[in-house]
Amino acid sequence: MARIVVINPNSSASVTHGIDKAVQPLAKNQDFEIVCETLPEGPPAIESQDDCDSVVAPLAQRIESNVDNADAFVIACYSDPGIDRARTVTSKPVLGIAESAMRLALTKGDRFGVISILDVSIPRHLRYVDKLGLTEQLAGDRAVGLGVLELEQAPDAIERMVQTGKDLRDRDGADVLILGCAGMALQREQVEAALGIPVIEPCQGGVTMASRALAS
Repeated sequence: MARIVVINPNSSASVTHGIDKAVQPLAKNQDFEIVCETLPEGPPAIESQDDCDSVVAPLAQRIESNVDNADAFVIACYSDPGIDRARTVTSKPVLGIAESAMRLALTKGDRFGVISILDVSIPRHLRYVDKLGLTEQLAGDRAVGLGVLELEQAPDAIERMVQTGKDLRDRDGADVLILGCAGMALQREQVEAALGIPVIEPCQGGVTMASRALAS
């Protein structure tokens, strides 16, 4: 059976647990298994460019050292940190959840919106969207004003996500939304039900794209 290894580049096991819970249903009755791992060398949360840069080397080392134990890798952070370097250490598929989510979003709508965590994240996201050549398909990127770990604790986290999604839908013209943080992995169904348009959970998107790569 093929193995898809999903690596959470931050060191928070609670985030990895949420990712695992979100993606495991995708393996049901399939010919692959999903293994979710935490990168202990990473910061507790990846929120700044420095955070992203800090995980590039250890992430590549983790993938290179485990290349014989996986058939595909998914980098489970919405900035896809270190993806270019990771692809130099293995010939096996390496997927980033941000790119995967954007590609999948465009199979469900014409213009996607991103629900981000913090305002500081948005310029980084916009640079990546431009690199992927998807700027014209981006309706908007708005932040809920909560850090990665605050998403687990704030009692109004879902309400903030829904309100941000409404702004992206009604003000920016998004017809499909992306949850722009792996820490939102368990909120997709609630947000989608509240907004009435498709919502992509990026960790699920990364696993979906990885399974397609293995099947091709």
